[in-house]
Amino acid sequence: MKSTSLLRKEKLKNPQGKIKKPGTLYLVSTPIGNLEDITLRALRILKEVDLIAAEDTRQTRRLLTHYNIQTPLTSYFEGNQQMKGDKLIERLKAGETIALVSDAGTPIISDPGYPLLRGCIDAEIPIVPIPGASAVVTAASISGLPLHNFTFEGFLSPKSGKRKRQLSVLADEERTLILFESPHRFRRFLEDVLEVLGERDIVITRELTKRFEEIFRGNVSEALDKFRGTEPRGEFTIVIASKRRSDDN
Repeated sequence: MKSTSLLRKEKLKNPQGKIKKPGTLYLVSTPIGNLEDITLRALRILKEVDLIAAEDTRQTRRLLTHYNIQTPLTSYFEGNQQMKGDKLIERLKAGETIALVSDAGTPIISDPGYPLLRGCIDAEIPIVPIPGASAVVTAASISGLPLHNFTFEGFLSPKSGKRKRQLSVLADEERTLILFESPHRFRRFLEDVLEVLGERDIVITRELTKRFEEIFRGNVSEALDKFRGTEPRGEFTIVIASKRRSDDN
C-alpha cells in the first residue's frame, strides 16, 4: 500500500511527471475608506494573482474598477467560509495564486479569513502578507492615548449581558483598549461602558479616511450626550483609556 505522502505527491504531478509546487496565498491590505490608501505592491499583486477572494465582492469590485484590475473575484465570507475555504485551498494546492482581501483594511483582523489562513498553514501553502491600511492602527495613532502597549478586543458581544461580562474582564486592564462597534448598537455599547468601566477618556472614530470622517475626544458621558442626539452611522473604532490613566486623572 502506498503511503499517504506518496499519494499526495502523485496528485500534484503534472502530465510531464514533475511535482507541482503549491501556489501562494497573499493577504492583501486594502483601503479602509479613501481608495488612494493602497500600496503599489498591493495593486501589483491584485493584478497578478489568479483569483481574489473577498469578504464583500461589491465593496472590492469598487476598488478593482477604480484601478482597472480585471482579476476574477469570488466571495469568501462567514456564511460560506467552510465550503469555499476548502475549494480555495484545493486551488492553491494545484498551484494557483490567490489574494485574500477583507471588506476594508488588513485581512484576518475581525473578519472571516482566519480559517482559510489556518488551513493554508496546515497544508504548508506559502502565505505572503501585503501590509497596508488598518482601522485599528489608524484610530490608535490619532487617539492621543498612550500606545506603548494596548489591547485590541475587536467586536464585543451584541448582547448587553454578555458584553458587560466581557467589559468587566477588561475593567482593571492597564493598557489602552481598542474596540470595534456597529452603529445600530453603538449607544447601548456606550451605556454599558459607562456602567462597567466607569468614566474614562474615550476617542471615537467613524468613517476614517472618508469624506465624512469624524473623530470625537472626551469622556464616556460626553460621548453619550453627543450620540443620543445623533443617529450613529458607519463603523466605529473606539479607543478607551486604561484604568491606570483614568485613576491618574
